[in-house]
Amino acid sequence: MGLIFDENMARLYDTWYHSSEGQAIDRSIEALILSLLEPRPGERVLDIGCGAGNHLLNLGRLGLDVSGIDASPYVIDRARDRLGHRCSLKVGTAEDLPYEDNEFDLAVLINTLEFLNDPLQALREAGRVVNRRIFIGVINSLSWNGLLKKIRGCFKDTLFSRATFFNLWQVKSLVMNAYGRVPISWGCIQIPPPLVDKVNPFSHSSRGRPSPFGSFLGLSATMVYEVRTKNLPLQVRLKKTGETLIGAKTLQDLNCSQGVEQHETGLSV
Repeated sequence: MGLIFDENMARLYDTWYHSSEGQAIDRSIEALILSLLEPRPGERVLDIGCGAGNHLLNLGRLGLDVSGIDASPYVIDRARDRLGHRCSLKVGTAEDLPYEDNEFDLAVLINTLEFLNDPLQALREAGRVVNRRIFIGVINSLSWNGLLKKIRGCFKDTLFSRATFFNLWQVKSLVMNAYGRVPISWGCIQIPPPLVDKVNPFSHSSRGRPSPFGSFLGLSATMVYEVRTKNLPLQVRLKKTGETLIGAKTLQDLNCSQGVEQHETGLSV
């Protein structure tokens, strides 16, 4: 379990979400999810660390069967007020999801890993409850805005002063440790400095290979299930060297048969 948003933290997140940077990411993230997650209408998707439901609304517009979970009862209550019965919501931790194995087709963790104490365990749990694909979205620690947030966090208490940022290679390493060598796709949302108004979302499918220094990184991992055999040692010990199990069984049956014949012969005398 990591940072649980109370009313004050939720207000800080809302301030960032409605900022020019937050809105730029929100406007672009749906295209990034479509490109990397490839959702199909009707699929079951779980938003892990759903907060007040901002991304649940976007996922619902894609025709998905949406569910959300967050460790904060406060933000879950806010999400219920906004979404009503349009989705299933639960209070719980990302590291110990209260769902069955393979209960969902898809899962998303958007700005969730940054606030967890054990992001690897969270990814393992996501892989347990999902049967097709997982999308991970994080603020890039190597981007200009990621570096700026780190600097600001050193001087004053902000939302992201308590966050741990990741770069592309760190997220890939977490995914590999959680799922092994599964197929991975990634892209980014490039947000220029505030003096530049243009926002360019791009991914593999739109502009070739994206920059690993983009402001917001998105990565999808496809679940691959392997069947492995485990060899068990033979528990039966042979009494004679060179005697096979089949031979031993045949000899035992023969001795039993002879014993029955002798017994029947004795009765007829």
